[in-house]
Amino acid sequence: MTRFPAEWETQSAVLIAWPHQTGDFSNRLATVEQSYAFIANTISQYQMLVIVCKDTVHEQHIQSLLGGTGNIRFIHAQTNDIWVRDTAFLTVEQDGLPTLLNFTFNGWGEKYPHDFDNALNHTLLNHTLFQATPHQDIAFILEGGSVESDGRGTVMTTKQCLLNPNRNRGLSQQDIESQLRQHFGAERVLWIDQPNLSGDDTDAHIDTLARFCTADTIAYTSCDNENDPHYASLKNMEAQLQALRTTSDVPYQLIPLPMPQPVFDEEGQQLPANYANFLIINSAVMVPVYDDPNDAVALQRLAGCFPNHTLIATPCRPLVHQYGSLHCMTMQFPERALHGV
Repeated sequence: MTRFPAEWETQSAVLIAWPHQTGDFSNRLATVEQSYAFIANTISQYQMLVIVCKDTVHEQHIQSLLGGTGNIRFIHAQTNDIWVRDTAFLTVEQDGLPTLLNFTFNGWGEKYPHDFDNALNHTLLNHTLFQATPHQDIAFILEGGSVESDGRGTVMTTKQCLLNPNRNRGLSQQDIESQLRQHFGAERVLWIDQPNLSGDDTDAHIDTLARFCTADTIAYTSCDNENDPHYASLKNMEAQLQALRTTSDVPYQLIPLPMPQPVFDEEGQQLPANYANFLIINSAVMVPVYDDPNDAVALQRLAGCFPNHTLIATPCRPLVHQYGSLHCMTMQFPERALHGV
């Protein structure tokens, strides 16, 4: 029996990949590293943090930015991008034991170079943290940010991403749902029909739009400003979420998360700043914030979803300049998934 754990279940570690001078953040590396240092120091207070970095010089540089590295492990690897949510292993339980799933990564539909990213997991397997856990290489293109699990057999995703022919051309919705059932033990798949937020180049990853907080609670990106270009589509998504039913055949408790004021890059492109891209860790929920009045609203509403967790405002405005946020740059591993933690 296969089960896809929910993010709020106990974790052994979180993985991140640290940006560097030759990467996409080179024009704003200092401010991005301030966010990374905050995120790294916060996670390592609660659990093990694994940092992928280029080499020894890069590792030493990172150590100089952090308050302490006692609960941090470093792994040297080449990467194309730092968005490990989409490139690192996804972890399932098979007959109660963790298994690492290495899906194929194709640069979000062949948009970007991805050879190093697609090879990342085999590099991780060279490290003692990962060696003792079984893994499977899967010839199916999938990014971690495109699927949400309630830990009880329900997977939520978007049609715009998983059914996009730039991922698994030739497969029908039924074929793809069969893959989710096979690899995640999904007993049902909730398909959301929703285009991506402005500036999101993932073809509408679910982790920017709607997230399970419990098996019967979904927090989602909402919009009440009729002049916002997202208004109609997000109202349509809201209606779809309202029509969904839990496995007990009752409506989900829905928690609307407002959008921050638009954030633009130097070319005037709106960036996909949102609050749904939060990260659940052991005993805490890290919520992306953007120096915006709605930061406080999102924190308050999510606090009601996680009464037993500490809510941590996490500065992410620099991250959205490469079209992702907090959840996109992290990957959690459930308890017993990594060894020597």
